[in-house]
Amino acid sequence: MISGFGQQAIISILSHLAFIAITFWALQAFHIEKLLKPNRVFQARVLIILITIAIGSAVSNFFLDYLTWAQQLPMLFQMIL
Repeated sequence: MISGFGQQAIISILSHLAFIAITFWALQAFHIEKLLKPNRVFQARVLIILITIAIGSAVSNFFLDYLTWAQQLPMLFQMIL
């Protein structure tokens, strides 16, 4: 049972990192710096990082919830039978 928690933790960490990386890659298609004031490069980079973490974490949480629900679905049929 404890090893299951370790496996779940490593899957969660890898999922968050993967989706944050994918989100960062996808946000590179936008020219966000054109929307910001000039000479605010550092602030623009921080904003992109924060947006990346927020979107990537949300997508990862959705993926992990969906994975958990899919694993719990067979239990519904065990209870019925």
